[in-house]
Amino acid sequence: MYNIFEKEFAKDTIFLDRNLITPHYTPRELPFREPYIEKISGILSKTLRNEKPDNLFIYGKPGTGKTSVTKHVMQQLLEFAGSKNIPVVGNYVNCRNHNSKYRVLIKIVKDLYQEENFLGFSAAFVYEKLLDFARKGNQLVLVLDEIDKIKDLDELIYGLTRSNDEISNGGISIIGISNNLMFKDRLDPRTKSSLCEQEIVFPPYNAQELTEILVKRSAVAFRDGCVDDSAINLAAAIAAQESGDARTAIMLLLRAGEIADSKGNTRITDDEVKKAKSQVEEEIIFNMISTLPEQQRLVLYSIARLASQKKPMQKITGETEEGILFSGEIYDEYCKIARQFKETSISARWYREYINELEMYGLIVTTTSGKGIRGQTRLIKLACDAGKVKGLIEKELAAAA
Repeated sequence: MYNIFEKEFAKDTIFLDRNLITPHYTPRELPFREPYIEKISGILSKTLRNEKPDNLFIYGKPGTGKTSVTKHVMQQLLEFAGSKNIPVVGNYVNCRNHNSKYRVLIKIVKDLYQEENFLGFSAAFVYEKLLDFARKGNQLVLVLDEIDKIKDLDELIYGLTRSNDEISNGGISIIGISNNLMFKDRLDPRTKSSLCEQEIVFPPYNAQELTEILVKRSAVAFRDGCVDDSAINLAAAIAAQESGDARTAIMLLLRAGEIADSKGNTRITDDEVKKAKSQVEEEIIFNMISTLPEQQRLVLYSIARLASQKKPMQKITGETEEGILFSGEIYDEYCKIARQFKETSISARWYREYINELEMYGLIVTTTSGKGIRGQTRLIKLACDAGKVKGLIEKELAAAA
């Protein structure tokens, strides 16, 4: 009997290994990140001498290599420690999926004590199990990716950093990864004083660096001679101009390859990259929205909700413009939404910082009111489809509830 997948399986493809051109693949070599690999390695090397390393916070825009570099260094550390029989243990937590102190602790101890069941146990009990593991002489390095997603972050960080006072042999250290350079400013002063941390900021890649990354990745992901040099240069230039995000560049080439395959083409040219651009832009925007801290997402949700409801603005000159919002009305809407979701509203100062960050991410555009508008105020416009943004955030908020 004919199987419906027979036709798909028999199709020719320009891919050699599609998995190697996805954003989720971490290559063994990470070009242009050697100085950061060296610095993180230097900090973590203390664990090999049974010394607790400084806590480390890593910042940078999405796609700058923060997670890939950290995972690479951790893998090397654990491989070396294992070969020398040194008790160093690492644990990676995606805090978007484990977004509370309890969920983070449960995830860690489940990995450390795989034969035990912790369902229904209190946070205090789970915390003690974590300390017991370190007290056995283990140096435990916790990688908290998207650390700013944790709702009760103050409690978690303060507890983990002060835990070393109760551990005489072994230790617990934190590597926090965040897209938000300012998230630590929102921590309680008591928590910040207990950190004893170092910081690294990852810069965006430039076009030349992205070109080299794509050349290496395409060599293993596509069949020989299937990718035009000009297509690689174009994908790198688009990504460098918009964000310096390596994931954007890689996704452009991936989607361009899929477009070429769907048409039965044997090469990826500039045309496929251009066609992939709008699709990738939308994917990147929605991925970025899902990584925003909860309060910042509520601010963006307020903008999207107002933009989808508000009539076009009419200037005193008689002209109209769609999607234009006043900064003050957005803040009022945000406060209303925060109450609706039982969240404490951020101050007007932090609201302005969030607006600046959303503009930096390319999610909104701001301008000072000028001719044709009474008074002097900040005007804000969403840079993407209001309905889609609103729907996406509503889905995220429902999942987190």
